[in-house]
Amino acid sequence: MDKNVRYGYMDETTKRCVVKMKKGQNIAGWPIGIIYIDEVYYPMVPGNIVNGYTFDFPVRLRAVEGLDIPNLFNCGDSVYGAIMAACKKLESEGCRAISSACGFFGNYHRQVADAMDIPIALSSLVQLPWIETILKPSQKIGVLTADATSITDRLFESCGVSKELQEKLVVRGLGKEPEFSCILEGRGEFDNAEVEQELIRAATEIVEANPEIGAILLECSDMPPYAAAIQAAVGLPVFDFTTLIRWLHNAVAQKPYTGWI
Repeated sequence: MDKNVRYGYMDETTKRCVVKMKKGQNIAGWPIGIIYIDEVYYPMVPGNIVNGYTFDFPVRLRAVEGLDIPNLFNCGDSVYGAIMAACKKLESEGCRAISSACGFFGNYHRQVADAMDIPIALSSLVQLPWIETILKPSQKIGVLTADATSITDRLFESCGVSKELQEKLVVRGLGKEPEFSCILEGRGEFDNAEVEQELIRAATEIVEANPEIGAILLECSDMPPYAAAIQAAVGLPVFDFTTLIRWLHNAVAQKPYTGWI
């Protein structure tokens, strides 16, 4: 952290102070930066991580230039450099922490976190070790993902998911579902109500088949719009990119408490 740059909430009692910006920074007030895949084609409904109505605090969005889904999922050679360029730009604009809009950015989570000077959480999967700690040792975690075939040892290792924890995961892919597959195939439109039903069915089926599941994690940044419906159907805690990003925001944008005592 640059000690000359103010890190704190400004209100009537604190704004009368000397402030300084980093050289080259020409915007401010963006606590969270989010990188996303450049070349996709499908609707971004409220709740999607790149929809502006999803969060009630500012987020700064930046595309990873030229990145498409196959290159990210398959860990293309040029991806790391493009991700770093996007993250460095967000940091230069004053973002205090960076996340992403696809769980498979997690293939590069450890590399990027090691290279950056601000907190990095590039995949919703980094929450898995936290979720494990709040469950009974005998319980499992259900994971709904856009593409089960791309859930690899490299991804888990980069996101800090141990071999022991991997054995507690029940993974279900949605990439072959009639409507949700629009996201991977880039068809430009889907039946939103049917996408919700596809996710509800998937969550219900894995919980019924594995009653020891104690929580659900949604890997994909396109799944949070349906998190409440999934929770209502299975009656379990549901974690996703919004729980991750709100957690980051609460840590880097603390506000002082006021009130009567």
